[in-house]
Amino acid sequence: MPERTVLVSYRGRVQGVGFRATVRRLAADFDARGWVKNEADGSVSLIATADAAALDRFLQAIRTGRLGACIEREEVEDAAPSVERGFDIRY
Repeated sequence: MPERTVLVSYRGRVQGVGFRATVRRLAADFDARGWVKNEADGSVSLIATADAAALDRFLQAIRTGRLGACIEREEVEDAAPSVERGFDIRY
C-alpha cells in the first residue's frame, strides 16, 4: 500500500498530559515517521508518514487510547511527504 502523510492538529487538554511522549511511543508500533509538537495556542501538531493502512491505525490508536479523553477536536489534512527518518518530539 502506498505511503500517506498527514498534518493533524489536536485541541483540548493535550498539553501537560504526556501526549507527545505517548504519540512518539505509538508511532514506533506503526512504523510512522515524523514529529509531534506543542503549539503556543495550547494545541498539539503532528506530522506523520506511514503506509496508508498503518497510518490510519496509528491515528485510531491515538483517538481510542488514553489520549482520546484529552482530545476535544482533531483536524486531519493531507500533507507533503515527510523526509523524517524517525519520529521526534519537537520543541
